[in-house]
Amino acid sequence: MSLIRSSLLVGLGSMASRVLGFVRDMLFAQALGAGPVADAFLAAFRLPNLVRRIVGEGGLNPALIPALSALEPDEAAATAGDVLSVFGLALLGLTALVEVGAGLLALVLAPGLHDDGETLALVAVYTRLSFPIVLSVTLASIGAAILNMRGRFAATALAPLAVNGGLILVLIGMEAGLPLPLAEKAAWLALASSLAGLIQLALVAAALWRGDVPLVRFRKPRWSPLLRNLLLAGFPVLVASGAVQLFILAATQIASFWPSGVSWLYYAERVMQLPLGLMAALGSGLLLPELARRHRAGETGAIVAAQNRALEVALLLALPASAALIVLARPMSSVLFERGAFQSSDAEGTALVLTALSVGLPFATAAKVLSQTLFARGSLKVVLVAAMLGLVLTVAASLLLAWPLGPTGIALGVSAGCVGHAAAVVLGLHRIGLWAPDRALASRTTRIVLAVLAMSLGLLGAGSLFPQPGVASLAALCLGGLALYALVAWAAGAVTRDDWAALTKKA
Repeated sequence: MSLIRSSLLVGLGSMASRVLGFVRDMLFAQALGAGPVADAFLAAFRLPNLVRRIVGEGGLNPALIPALSALEPDEAAATAGDVLSVFGLALLGLTALVEVGAGLLALVLAPGLHDDGETLALVAVYTRLSFPIVLSVTLASIGAAILNMRGRFAATALAPLAVNGGLILVLIGMEAGLPLPLAEKAAWLALASSLAGLIQLALVAAALWRGDVPLVRFRKPRWSPLLRNLLLAGFPVLVASGAVQLFILAATQIASFWPSGVSWLYYAERVMQLPLGLMAALGSGLLLPELARRHRAGETGAIVAAQNRALEVALLLALPASAALIVLARPMSSVLFERGAFQSSDAEGTALVLTALSVGLPFATAAKVLSQTLFARGSLKVVLVAAMLGLVLTVAASLLLAWPLGPTGIALGVSAGCVGHAAAVVLGLHRIGLWAPDRALASRTTRIVLAVLAMSLGLLGAGSLFPQPGVASLAALCLGGLALYALVAWAAGAVTRDDWAALTKKA
């Protein structure tokens, strides 16, 4: 399969999942609004959703792919079965602990609710109902990594749609059926998320056993150095892969001290995650296996070249996305979420948070791409230290900016963490001799910036014609901005015919 077809398949699957996620969150806002019940549900949903996003974007791939790809097919299948068995048992134990200690965990997730016993109790209930999805999606992500390693991308691209699709069906059914109190609606949604996770796992499992040679073979797990290394690497890899998600989790805890702060941050972050999630899926699913092969072959020059070209693609997508989200934050928040229980004041608060988060989007995207080189080399310590530095910076900046600016300041703290994280990754690459930006990267970045400036000016001018845009006018602004960016990018040389030729050649 050519690189462009693989990229399109993974990218379209990721994009479809994010679009369904948008629809789901629009229905969340309509059904639950941004009050105490919504804050309780979204605080409880944050932890399983955090795990789902990290592993769904290939968070375990950096530990699995380099190790399994070095084995013969039979041994790789047996080792994959060992990994699934051990992770399954460990996750069952973790789920049991969460079910028992959900009350304490609720206080950790939303410390700002410590004086509101009723809302805090709802967080505990929703945590118990939604956390089992962690077991399903983690095992599904391990299966997806095995499929990606063997060049089978269809199931891994489509299976994650089950979670958002299932929640959408439940939301539509509840709104069309008998009206339920907000607390009961949230409880059904939490339970539905766990059931949808089982469907995702079933789809991936079916793909693993499809074909003449199954990719996984179960046996009594054998404690080998490889399995030990995989398990020891699993936690730091998840932490490093989900750095931005951890920044958001920390920000959510701080935002729980502000009314509707958790909800505003959740909805704004969901919009920001669309371009970021796409790059994460492409990086872990396509770039990482390629870099791992280059590293095993000792092709340092090829690694640096691939890294620079991947960074160009990341900036080509992330810079215009960041600018568009900043310019269109208010109309996007209004059109996407302002209906039902979600008020105009909530849309305004969400827009301010979205603007602040979007500042850090290019840095978060760059860190996602550049980290793949460190993962391919097995430099887990470097990426873990970079993630921890970003987390500390997020907490410090959020606390400093929260008191004068509220949730907007907390979102700016997240962006500051993204900047620090990206800088730490670059420093780590520099210290091992793998940070060597070339003239092509500098030239391409300059041309991209020019195209982004042109698009931003065009959006600002066109936006003045629609003081209160609706769905049609917002769509026109987005499509018009995209067309203007593409035209200027082509004219400025940010995108050329050689790029298409490079993408369509065989991987």
